[in-house]
Formats: sequence, C-alpha cells, structure tokens
Amino acid sequence: MSLLDKITNREATISVIGLGYVGLPVAVEFAKSGFRVIGIDSIQQKTESINSGKSYIPDVPSEVLGNLVRAGKLSATTEYEALKEADIVNICVPTPLNKTREPDISFIIDATKGIAKFIHKDQLIILESTTYPGTTEEIILPRLEEEGYKVGKDFFLAFSPERIDPGNKIYNIKNIPKVVGGITPECTEMAVSLYKQSIENVIPVSSIKVAEMTKLLENTFRIVNIGLVNELALMCNRLSINVWEVIEAASTKPFGFMPFYPGPGLGGHCIPVDPFYLSWKARQNGFEARFIELAGMVNSTMPQYVVNKITDALNAKRKSVNGSKILILGVSYKKNVSDTRESPAFDIIDLLRIKGADVSYSDPYVPNLELKDMSLTSQTLNKENLESADCCVIVTDHSNFNYAEIVEHSKLIVDCRNALKKHKSEKIFVI
Repeated sequence: MSLLDKITNREATISVIGLGYVGLPVAVEFAKSGFRVIGIDSIQQKTESINSGKSYIPDVPSEVLGNLVRAGKLSATTEYEALKEADIVNICVPTPLNKTREPDISFIIDATKGIAKFIHKDQLIILESTTYPGTTEEIILPRLEEEGYKVGKDFFLAFSPERIDPGNKIYNIKNIPKVVGGITPECTEMAVSLYKQSIENVIPVSSIKVAEMTKLLENTFRIVNIGLVNELALMCNRLSINVWEVIEAASTKPFGFMPFYPGPGLGGHCIPVDPFYLSWKARQNGFEARFIELAGMVNSTMPQYVVNKITDALNAKRKSVNGSKILILGVSYKKNVSDTRESPAFDIIDLLRIKGADVSYSDPYVPNLELKDMSLTSQTLNKENLESADCCVIVTDHSNFNYAEIVEHSKLIVDCRNALKKHKSEKIFVI
C-alpha cells in the first residue's frame, strides 16, 4: 500500500517528536482522527504521564487522552527506535533563542539525527517548530539525504507552522487554517493530504521557505504593533493622557485600524522569540530588521516601567518599595493558562526584589513558581492576603479573579492589563 493510500485510509502510523504545548495537542488530534500515534520525548516523566492517561497540558483533557491511550491509538516513548514503525514523523520540538538572541536549533538538529537513523522509503517528515526561512532545506534535508534517499521520490519533507493558541476556547488545531509548504510539489501534496484528514482548512503554498516565513510574519506583525502601542503608552504617560481612552476612541474607526493594547511586556513561546529568528536571518544576508529590533527594545523596557509605576504609587502613599509587601496577581504570560514561558512577571518580580520588596503572588493556574534563587507558592486570593499587601499588581487578568473584591480590600492597585480601566479610584494606577 502506498503512503498516500495509508494516509487517506488513516492506516498510517504517525510519530510526533516533542510532546509539549504543541506536540501533545497535535498527537492527540491525529489520534482522534483515527491514526495510530507514537509520541517521542526526551523527558521520561512526560512519556510516563501520557501512557498512564494523565495530561499535563491544560488544552488536552486527561479524559480524552486516557481514552485514546486505552484504545491503543496513542502511546509515548523516549526511544527514537519507535520511528521504525512510523510512516509520518512530525517534529514539534522547542526552538528558543540563546543569550545573544540567536536561534538555538539544537533540538531540531537532535531530532533530525534521530530520524536519520531510522529513515525508510515512503516516509513523510514534517517540521512544525518555528524557525528561520531555510532551516528545513539547509539543516534537515542534507542530513536525511546522506542516508541515500532522494527527497520527493523516496521520502517527503515539508514545513507546516504550528498555530496553537493555549487557552483559546474558539480556535483550536482542527479549525485553525494550516499552511503547508514542501521541498517538492510531491512533498506538499503528501503533507496536505495528511492534514486534510484532521484539519478543516489546509492551505498549500509554493515553497517551503514561504511556509517558514509565514509564521514569522504573523508574530512579527504582533511584536511590532505591541511595541508601537507600548511606546504610545510611555508617551501618553509623559503627556498625562489616558492611553486606554485614546485606543478606545481610535477603535471606533470602522476601517484601517486594529486595536492593540499596552501591557507589562511580552510572554509566551512565540511573540518574544520568533521575530528574532527573522531578524537573525536577515543579518546573515546583510539586511537590518530595524522594526523588529526597535519593537523588541521597547517591549523589553515595560517591566521596568511597571516597577516605576509601583514605586510612584507607593511614594504617593509615603511608602518605599524597600520593605513593602507586594502581591503579584497572575504570573502566566496570558490569562487562563498555566504557561509561564517568557512571562514578564518574572522580570517584574526580580526588579522588585532587587529594590528590597517582599514579593508574593497569586495565580490559580500556577501553584508553584521557581525563581533563580528561591521558590514561591501561590497565595489564596482572599480578603486577608489582599489587605496585608501594601500594593497589588495585576500582571495577568485571569477571568476568575474577583475584581470587585480586589478593589474593595486592596490598599493600592497597579493594573498592567487594563482589567480595572473603568473603575474610578484614587488607589488604582493603570499603566
């Protein structure tokens, strides 16, 4: 049976490498569509959790995962040898930046080495990890062809950027359009056929570099516009203008304007990272991506701006930051998720502690927080803890926070996320 027949009959075995916030939901969606899925991850704790039917990703209910595991549709291992059985390999590994903001593609390289050991004819390999244009052709393709196979004939190679939005109740893997680009037209066709089995709208593009660039454009659009509105917030603060009212007024225009909102900084696995992959690649080709670098600089100043607001708010009450009890409300990078990757809350906490503040936090989705030199446990958001704090700082506006109670029992509030923008109170400072 050909690979295309296996895909259309949903008899192909799929292996997903990397079982994090992207990989596990991808594996589950393929398994729900009827494919047999083998997940691979270097962290044994993750594979054991999956095999016991216990999910560690909020968007994947343990009940759904457990049913798939018991039905024999999904299993997990730490061994690449499982790829011997795989008709399709989907790479969903992390792609962070190093300390100098250069791409760290070591996880992609390691995955490619593992795949090369067990590559076989009629195998489809897809990279979903966000990376710079050219990665698939320059890093993955040569290593796989070293094994004597010809792309587009003996095996198929494609790129399809992940578009997962943790905590989004409307858009999920199934209904978010999927962009796909292959090394050859045959590669694109094979990957499109696969995704059509589980995703409502699949969009083929002309080349693999177009697919790689698409993801970077999406997140560059966001980092630049967030940087713009954060700079506007800094400017309006100097001019004593309410930036929130300005944004609301501008939003009444029915064309040519899309509202973005200021905040304490950037967080998550995409926006603070992905555009700098593009910036790095541009520099390699003699081009300076000035918008990206400037937006990154503006956004990186926001935690310090928040701390300055806290300092000013306490000073207005004749208190210093040093020795003040400050309660951080929300440490995840966005509301209603447990994901703290790149969260600006960490920088805010570090800056406050450097100034001598006694910092605690409350987040219903993050029970424990590991800092550089200490661990913190989430505090219950009750009257006692609110009243004992000299200042409450809303970093992430979780929907289950009781804002009326926060206003009633807090001595002072610095709101980074505009949750209380319509509340008129002398004790509330909105950035």
